[in-house]
Amino acid sequence: MSLASKTMESPVGKLKLVASDKGLVAVLWQNDRPTRVRLAELAEDDQHPVLLKAERQLGEYFAGKRKEFSIPLDMRGTPFQKTVWEALLAIPFGETRSYGQLANQLGNPNATRAVGAANGRNPLSIIVPCHRVIGSSGKLTGFGGGLETKAQLLSLEQKDRTLFSHETPK
Repeated sequence: MSLASKTMESPVGKLKLVASDKGLVAVLWQNDRPTRVRLAELAEDDQHPVLLKAERQLGEYFAGKRKEFSIPLDMRGTPFQKTVWEALLAIPFGETRSYGQLANQLGNPNATRAVGAANGRNPLSIIVPCHRVIGSSGKLTGFGGGLETKAQLLSLEQKDRTLFSHETPK
């Protein structure tokens, strides 16, 4: 079964969106390593409904009009990877967590490296917000889209967080 794909322009470069009939399978970076996310054969389909919905919602995210996505996901990975990716979905917009915090949350404080590896294999960049995971020192660490892109996404969320909140910025 082939997967549908569509390329979209974004403020962080071209993104390749990939979907099955069940949901969004991947959001890949322009310079993504081909071995980071292995996918079946792709067929270009600019009208696939999941891809159109993903493109619209990503556009809203970049425009500061969306902080949560409502796209059906077709996560493809090991059971552990899927558990980590589900934990990523729980990180609120504009917040970050360390790899250690995620390992603790998953009930295995010794799994920090395994959490990092699963994070690095996240095929659903931005939608499943692996950019919200940082090193324990607070520094930005590895990211498929590059550290500059990770910083851009976090900055976008910090800036937009004040727009979405009803609090007065200090």
